[in-house]
Amino acid sequence: MNTHTIDTSTPVIPADTYDTTAFYAHPDTIATVTNTTAPDAVPLPSPDAPTAELLAAAQEAGRRAVPAPLAETALVARPLLDRVGLPVPDGPLSYAIDPELTIRYAHPGASAVGSAGCSGDDDTLLVTGTLRRVPWGRSATAVVILATAPSGPVLFTIAPDLAVVTHGGNLAEEPRDDFHLAALEVPAAQVRRISPELLDEARLRAALLRSALIAGAAERCVELTVAHTTTRTQFGRPLSRFQAVKQEEARLIEEAALVRAAVQAAAAPLDAGGPAAQVAVAAAKTQASASAAEIARIAHQLHGAIGITRLNPLHLATTRLWSWRDEDGDETHWAHRLARPLTATTLWPTLTTTP
Repeated sequence: MNTHTIDTSTPVIPADTYDTTAFYAHPDTIATVTNTTAPDAVPLPSPDAPTAELLAAAQEAGRRAVPAPLAETALVARPLLDRVGLPVPDGPLSYAIDPELTIRYAHPGASAVGSAGCSGDDDTLLVTGTLRRVPWGRSATAVVILATAPSGPVLFTIAPDLAVVTHGGNLAEEPRDDFHLAALEVPAAQVRRISPELLDEARLRAALLRSALIAGAAERCVELTVAHTTTRTQFGRPLSRFQAVKQEEARLIEEAALVRAAVQAAAAPLDAGGPAAQVAVAAAKTQASASAAEIARIAHQLHGAIGITRLNPLHLATTRLWSWRDEDGDETHWAHRLARPLTATTLWPTLTTTP
């Protein structure tokens, strides 16, 4: 059995109204967690909560290395389902955005143009293809899929037991599973036609949740590193008293603060929507992904050899930083998205205008 045990000083966050056992129902596939007592619980925000509140929960999940899709559920899946009017299932949720799927209408309508299935008498879909690296796919109650049908973007949900699931994982051993779909019929009641703007918002939400998780893991690196350099002595004095250590520790705190500030600055623009949201989220993910490697490097350097062992809780944060850096777009991808719409005329107003 592949398990982690979260340090008891950083308890995991159970959901507010969920049956928390749903998050940890499969001990052979997701981590075992200790110290989930009520006094330390942080409630899962409602789907229509402000983005700042959702980001706070996601950041705390990253800090505590929560072995469950809490951030994916809170910041992406539940708000999108709520937005399109689909019921929000109980339990953990995951998502797949713009996957490579072949989608046809299951009940083709009469049309002289296009191939069979390009239009339908209703919105029942036939879906074929593979969802790649679905976060926590095997333990999700449902997966929210945003894809392109012949009529345009659609949102629908599927249960994991309707697909052939190939287990995978990232560097932190978090599940990243492939879902293989073969002419799966999705009832019209589970399908919603959506605008291209909502599809793009889903991409922004996914990138911002990953940035918030990075911010939380960065905070944990700072906590563990400061504690280590304060208590570890060398040549008769704490490591934190050496000038070289102080300088690196200051850089670590600076990088973590940059990520946290960028994530917090993106909350209000995402709620408002529009071009400002694109810029703010792109800036947040660019900064978070760019800082992740430096934060992990400094934390491990100041911990020394003990920091690379599985007995030390640092690896729960740094392996996640390395994994989340690339997920939902790395710094190069988002730097391009950040710079592409900007010109010499629009750059300064973009930087100085309050959303």
